[in-house]
Amino acid sequence: MRRLLPAFGLTVALAATSAQAQNRIDLIRPDAPELAPYGTFPIGVQTRSFTHEGQADILNTTAEAQPLYDRPLTAEIWYPATESTGEGGTYQAMLRDGVTEVTLQGRAIRDAQPVSGQSFPLVVISHGYPGNRFLMSHLGENLASKGYVTVSIDHTDSTYSDKAAFGSTLYHRPIDQKFIIDSMAALDDELGAITDTDTTGVIGYSMGGYGALIFAGAGVTQASTEYAWGTPAGLLTRHLAGSDSHAELVDERVKAVIAIGPWGMNAGFWDAEGLSGIQKPLLMMVGGADDVSVYAAMRQIFTGATGTDRALLTFEAANHNAAAPIPAPVESWAPSDALDFVPFEHYADAVWDTNRMNNIAQHFATAFLDLHLKGEEEKAAYLDLVPRAAEGVIAVDDAGKEEPDHTYWKGFAPRTAQGLTFETLTKGQ
Repeated sequence: MRRLLPAFGLTVALAATSAQAQNRIDLIRPDAPELAPYGTFPIGVQTRSFTHEGQADILNTTAEAQPLYDRPLTAEIWYPATESTGEGGTYQAMLRDGVTEVTLQGRAIRDAQPVSGQSFPLVVISHGYPGNRFLMSHLGENLASKGYVTVSIDHTDSTYSDKAAFGSTLYHRPIDQKFIIDSMAALDDELGAITDTDTTGVIGYSMGGYGALIFAGAGVTQASTEYAWGTPAGLLTRHLAGSDSHAELVDERVKAVIAIGPWGMNAGFWDAEGLSGIQKPLLMMVGGADDVSVYAAMRQIFTGATGTDRALLTFEAANHNAAAPIPAPVESWAPSDALDFVPFEHYADAVWDTNRMNNIAQHFATAFLDLHLKGEEEKAAYLDLVPRAAEGVIAVDDAGKEEPDHTYWKGFAPRTAQGLTFETLTKGQ
């Protein structure tokens, strides 16, 4: 046995290296929590282009002129498909440097036939600034395999290839999110037939989380509409707390929101009034050492959203890349002439393994969305946890059955929830 171990270790190492070289987005570690693995549906994927007519042209707005334009949005859509053959397909995606194209490997089959005779909740996925529609493709594929239609947006002026004035992102994020729901509802084809837009969830990372919180009811402060570096000509007042225009944005079709590392509280975009406007069940996933959205500021969002039930999952010692980004493509490990940092830093965390964080995010997203979008009440047990995983008690008998004093996190094997905390507050708290 002693002689076999080095060979076994080499085999595992070579397999891991091979997967990394393929830029796989779909890896499920052996120690992944219970709800992380892919579901039973084969996955199809399509790329669609939508145009939102007559939108504010923030890049050309001045104090004297506020022109309109037709705003293009590209989306990647994953969905439950009919039985398919093969091992999945690839995606051609832009790297963080905005010039290097990379190939990602997943499980979805391009343009596979959607299932028929069923409908599935819609989940909108919204990337950071900058980002692209593939940044959270691990969630797009994973949730589609479990009976969701997931649509991930390329937010114009906010992708690696077209990053432009930040004010555009501040203004357009929640509007883009709502428009994509409207666009999916308007589909009159086989994909539209299986999409239940009346039951929608929104997942947003960083600036996507900012947009999702506004969309969920968190109107912004007056001060944030006046920042010289923000949206010009006071146009951000469209999202002002208490305004009619913001009230019209909030959408009854949205039943739950997941905000991952949401940006904004650190820059004064919300106050107590704005946060109390959130009416949707809220799950936040954050890094305990986040110095971009700032952990203390995100805790203020959690405590201040008194109008809804909410939960806060913290990856202790993780920074802003907690949970959301795909594993760093192998090409990102090398310096790029287009950046003053190695693009690897955009995807990875210095402490946590990205695959590990992705699997944990898949687990909690599944529990949360199954509960709030599908009404699967048994999934509530995966969200009823002792706050600090390390303080959970492992008590099982010789047959592996949990004993009454077992309090370790449901769905996690012993020792595998280390470094995580999960806190909850109910409406009114």
